Amino acid sequence: MQTVELGGHLTLDHVVAVARRGAPVVLGPQARQAVERARAMVEELVAARRPVYGITTGFGKFSDVFISPDETETLQRNLIMSHACGVGDPLEEAVVRAMMLLRAHALSQGHSGIKPETLDLLVGMLNAGVHPVVPEQGSLGASGDLAPLSHMCLPLMGMGEAYYKGERLPAAEALQKAGLQPVHLSSKEGLALINGTQCMTGIGSLTIDTALNLLKVADIASALTGEALGAIPAAWDPRIQALRRQPGQVTAAENMRRLVDRSRLTTAPGEIRTQDAYTLRCIPQVHGASRQALAHVAEVVGNEINAVTDNPLLFPEDGDVISGGNFHGQPVALAMDYMAIALAELADISERRIERLVNPALSGLPAFLTKHGGLNSGFMIPQYTAASLVSENKVLAHPASVDSIPSSANQEDHVSMGTTGARKARKIMANVIRVLAIELMCAAQGCEFVGPDGLGAGTAAAYKAIRQRVPALQEDRILYPDIEVCADLIRSGELVKAVEAAIGPLA
Repeated sequence: MQTVELGGHLTLDHVVAVARRGAPVVLGPQARQAVERARAMVEELVAARRPVYGITTGFGKFSDVFISPDETETLQRNLIMSHACGVGDPLEEAVVRAMMLLRAHALSQGHSGIKPETLDLLVGMLNAGVHPVVPEQGSLGASGDLAPLSHMCLPLMGMGEAYYKGERLPAAEALQKAGLQPVHLSSKEGLALINGTQCMTGIGSLTIDTALNLLKVADIASALTGEALGAIPAAWDPRIQALRRQPGQVTAAENMRRLVDRSRLTTAPGEIRTQDAYTLRCIPQVHGASRQALAHVAEVVGNEINAVTDNPLLFPEDGDVISGGNFHGQPVALAMDYMAIALAELADISERRIERLVNPALSGLPAFLTKHGGLNSGFMIPQYTAASLVSENKVLAHPASVDSIPSSANQEDHVSMGTTGARKARKIMANVIRVLAIELMCAAQGCEFVGPDGLGAGTAAAYKAIRQRVPALQEDRILYPDIEVCADLIRSGELVKAVEAAIGPLA
């Protein structure tokens, strides 16, 4: 597995490799020099007793309180302890690993003043699999993700809790078992460790990575539904898309055409009906809009992955220390809300296609896709489940970034709520996966009645991948395991892989 080097340019793929696959991390030699140069500057400022926010003063409302050099270690220790006030369930391991990587990368750029040995311990914990217990709630998104990052940093001092080899332990014990030693934080280090957007960005990075795959899944599911319903692919003609001048729409339509290429189940205008309902006819327009939205989100997240977001920031080459507001999560907060809406729309239109599949008045197929209706309910209730998830998404898609609650005695009087937005987007993503899983199940069942041998090149591969795991429904059975099997087919990437093996990469 390729080693990820801190100090250069990180990509979303790097974050996913470390967070989900355990790729090792190293601090590059140039980055180490930059860290040492910034640390030397901090020590010079402390020795000169110059009043500099966060280095020789208190924090937030206490920024005018001077801290003497002999109180520095106590100040940093108190900062981390007092700010570790998160509540709720622990964030999953992959998210915590993403947070650790992103925080280490920001520190490695030489503008934060961290000691090299402190950064080495953070990297060492990541490589050894010591994962701090980080409650998911408690961040306002400015001054960054203070509460979750404080929980992430407690183990650096041998405090708090951490997971090691699947066991939840006191952090000091976890470090000892991993062969690591805690450090004593010094001037500026506590603030450098917790002042940033790495929780919202970590959650956002993993969510957008999955979301980009869901765009392909949505195209595959809708194409399979379209064939079960005898859709009219004339609406996906490239000439129509070109006139709209929206690149996401062009891409979605191209995917649809490739998926149903050589299909004997699609129809021409007037063959069955003159035109399709919007859920089939407007797939490129709807999926394409979400595609463009998610492309924007990926750009914002890609920038934030490489951002330095603590405060104050050191510029050793100029001898300057500047207090600013890079910790404010507004860019990420807006992107997370945009992602939530874009994902919710993928499920919204998917649920309407599910309804068309199970409703005999709309599909021309047996009611609820069962041969023996009445005795059997078939796929009646999966549509209920999809409708429930879509309704929940509508609540979750309300933007978090339009809210703000002043804190720190009104010193921090506008906050982003970016981590709330990221957590909501991640929940929506989980719901979208299951809605698309239900559509795949229903679409495959619909194809049983029209003849799966007539499927297109891409949809035939999708149908085969589903049927290898979920048999056609002959009589009623418990369906929730089938939903989860199809959801796993989506999460693992196996569905997209099977289709792309048949027709080449989807855009």
